[in-house]
Amino acid sequence: MRIGLSSPVLADSGPRPPWEAEAGVAELRTVFTTADRLGYEFFTCPEHVSVSPGLARGERFYDPVATFSYLAAITERIRFLPYVLVLGLHHPLELAKRYGTLDHLSGGRVVLGVGVGNLEEEFALLGRPFADRGPRADDALRALRASLSVRLATYHGQYYHFTEQVISPHAVQEKVPIWVGGHSRRALRRAVTLGDGWAPAPVTYRGPDLETLPRMLAEHDLPEGFDVVITPPARLDPTGAPEAALDLVGRIGEAGATVVNLVVRHRDLAEYLDQLAAAAELFGLDRRD
Repeated sequence: MRIGLSSPVLADSGPRPPWEAEAGVAELRTVFTTADRLGYEFFTCPEHVSVSPGLARGERFYDPVATFSYLAAITERIRFLPYVLVLGLHHPLELAKRYGTLDHLSGGRVVLGVGVGNLEEEFALLGRPFADRGPRADDALRALRASLSVRLATYHGQYYHFTEQVISPHAVQEKVPIWVGGHSRRALRRAVTLGDGWAPAPVTYRGPDLETLPRMLAEHDLPEGFDVVITPPARLDPTGAPEAALDLVGRIGEAGATVVNLVVRHRDLAEYLDQLAAAAELFGLDRRD
């Protein structure tokens, strides 16, 4: 089981301890260089361009490209997962260039988390069509796959068309992993047919629980190497309740997950770092001390 991290600080959605609101660059450096040293698979960064004040999901969202570009320069192994990029807000060539450049600069450490999006006001604000965002996202995924890892990109689909467009630099990975978000059966079908993995929302955001997940996965013939990325339904406490943490991650694996997007309990930065170290030892991560 691979273990990644649902990043602190970079968004204020959900219940957050007070220290995150005041955290700045120094705290980010400490958190992410520690996670890199401890052997975590990835850390996440959500994406919203702008939101209205008082939005229930939070108001603070760091920009993934800017944030990950900075963090790529101070880490060595950990991968970068925007979770999720809203496909309808971007042209596929924009994503191929921005995240291809990040993949180039980081030595091939990008994993793309993508989704259809559901915040209509953000689409309207940016002048993007909302009603057909589903089929538009499908076409964007095909166009993105055609342009991410090549110098000369050509694609002709329902919504996007380009011929022999030079993308330089581009992604150094031969195939950048694309994990599709969304909690519905339609989202899973999109992931199986057009992506390399499925990363549904947690249960608290209408994602599948551990009883529903295997039933949904059984409806598909999953491709070889297909990832299922699950955020635990509760925060884990590797220092205070290690057996419960092990049990929950084990049950997540039995339900069909290949990757865990870990969230740990923490009251302050020091406790957060202690929890990361304890979880790394508990789950046998490849530490570099």
